[in-house]
Amino acid sequence: MNMYKSGCIATVLATFAVSLFAQQKATIFSLASPDNKVVVIVNVGQVISWSVNHQADSIITPSPISLQLENGEILGAAPIIVSTKRETINESFKANFYKKAMVNNYCNQLTINCKAGYGLVFRAYNDGMAYRFFTTRKDSLLINNEQAVFNFEKDAVCYLPFVRDLRGSEQFVQSYEALYDEIPVSKMVKDSLAFLPILATAGHGKKAVILEADVEDYPGMFVTSGNRGVKGLFAQYPLTVFQGGYNKLNTMVGKRAGFIAKTNGTRMFPWRTVVISENDKDLLNNDMIQKLSPPSRIADVSWIKPGKVAWDWWNDWNITHVDFKAGINTPTYKYYIDFAAKNHLEYIILDEGWSDDMDLMKPTAVVNVPELVAYGKQKNVGIILWASWYAVDQKMDEAFRHYSAMGIKGFKVDFMDRDDQKMVASLYEISKNASEYKLLLDFHGTYKPTGLQKTFPNVLNFEGVKGLENSKWTPADDVPHYDVTIPFIRMVAGPMDYTPGAMRNATKSYFRPNNSLPMSQGTRCHQLAMYVVFEAPLQMLADNPTAYMKEQECTDFIAQIPTTFDETVALSGKVGAHVMLARKNRSTWYAGAMGSWDAQDLVFDCSFLGPGTYEAEIFMDGVNADRDATDYKKEVIAVSATDKLKVHLSNGGGWAARIYKK
Repeated sequence: MNMYKSGCIATVLATFAVSLFAQQKATIFSLASPDNKVVVIVNVGQVISWSVNHQADSIITPSPISLQLENGEILGAAPIIVSTKRETINESFKANFYKKAMVNNYCNQLTINCKAGYGLVFRAYNDGMAYRFFTTRKDSLLINNEQAVFNFEKDAVCYLPFVRDLRGSEQFVQSYEALYDEIPVSKMVKDSLAFLPILATAGHGKKAVILEADVEDYPGMFVTSGNRGVKGLFAQYPLTVFQGGYNKLNTMVGKRAGFIAKTNGTRMFPWRTVVISENDKDLLNNDMIQKLSPPSRIADVSWIKPGKVAWDWWNDWNITHVDFKAGINTPTYKYYIDFAAKNHLEYIILDEGWSDDMDLMKPTAVVNVPELVAYGKQKNVGIILWASWYAVDQKMDEAFRHYSAMGIKGFKVDFMDRDDQKMVASLYEISKNASEYKLLLDFHGTYKPTGLQKTFPNVLNFEGVKGLENSKWTPADDVPHYDVTIPFIRMVAGPMDYTPGAMRNATKSYFRPNNSLPMSQGTRCHQLAMYVVFEAPLQMLADNPTAYMKEQECTDFIAQIPTTFDETVALSGKVGAHVMLARKNRSTWYAGAMGSWDAQDLVFDCSFLGPGTYEAEIFMDGVNADRDATDYKKEVIAVSATDKLKVHLSNGGGWAARIYKK
């Protein structure tokens, strides 16, 4: 045998021996959900990988995970297991300002402690799984990167909201507003970037939603193309920032560090989670983010009042039939307060224009905020102030203390447009500071919720959704299709500041963008149903008082719908086609159904109702809603748990009901 062949054989044998040794040393853990349908497999060998199956279907195939430190150390490379612990968690907790009163956190958990002061926690739920790293180091850590991979067995079709609407020269400063590209993962363009949550299809009609929870003092996760799926990508830590973008309200990043996070050496890292559904409708009533997030840090939440808000910006302050010049001024806002009081709305918002955009302590001369607060107090209507994140960041404690003492109820904070570590930490700081002054928060212009709303329940809403405001300038968007997609994806993460309530409703052919008299795509009942379907403890009425007073019957219906509930029942749903659910507040049920541009017939099964006879006040698409989207019909009928009601959704249609005991 010549030396070359001998050397090759020796190399092959050595490689085989190393591979065999690695295989022999690998430890495989299996963790099943309480109902044994979800099984998480963790393989700890030369690397750590995980996979998850749902019954016979592979949801995620083996996917490597690690934390990469700045000094070159990789937590997850050649790990040495020190100990493991298995336990069952079965606890119920009261949910604050949510879609149900109580949440059950029931799962099996595996903790793996590794040498070198780190480990992982895995959980298997009946509706999905989650994992997270933890470290137990004394000194602070610089995290260069995190490897988070989600591989699929087949060429899964994914619903991906790609980053397109950049706020500057880099992809990590952007609006978190995008329609979904529904494509096989293999068609994902290399190096393209999407933000969470995303949805992937699996076998037998199952769906998997990938998202994250408990993201505190750490950057949020984006995803980009991987070999057989998607992989996480994180914004690096911002070193320098400057003001730019729209009216210089965006905080741009000039230079970033080489790491994604500088953090405490002993900590829990964010949860990476996959929510699994056998039926699309199950995604409409999921509690995963609540289950994975830390409890409230506000001991007394009795001062926090969710509710509905008369909002000014979307309707361009365009009220008519008044004897004063409408606009950003005190008389206009008094009119909004009168409207809110008459319709039992809890709040109005003063959007941009009440103060200097860069300095909250410099109110403008045209709006007398103390006078409006006093007037609102007489009418039992609270005032919420809009502010840019930059302005809040500059004088947060001074401004919050000042306006809280004045009687302001909260702030709508806008133009964050980033989720790097510094911005995420800032939102927690703002939430804590606001809670100390008993101020509500609505985080507009921000990334998706990741559990902050549970930890600081004064945070009642988040944007991170391509809401109704986009109808003012995007004629090409298929809005009804998007409206019946986000409840299965974005809403799994938490509440959405979509800002519904348009009274000028348009068919597909009639719709036109209009800044001062904006309209919506789809029917009137499509808009009414949003007040039931879309989760928003602080919910807007986006149109102007003049429009609502012309449509008082619809306004009365909207005004009666609560913004938080004791129970939610998902009745029917198909991603991108339709959604139907019911929510209970005290003894009254509220139901909503919405559809895409395709007309369709559904069945509303009343079996969730308790015994006895109920009365149902129903708003349905009119027979001519396909020609005039404002056409609707109202009827009041008797119903019981044995009834199955026929529901016809027109093109871009909707259906809404209030069901109460007779």
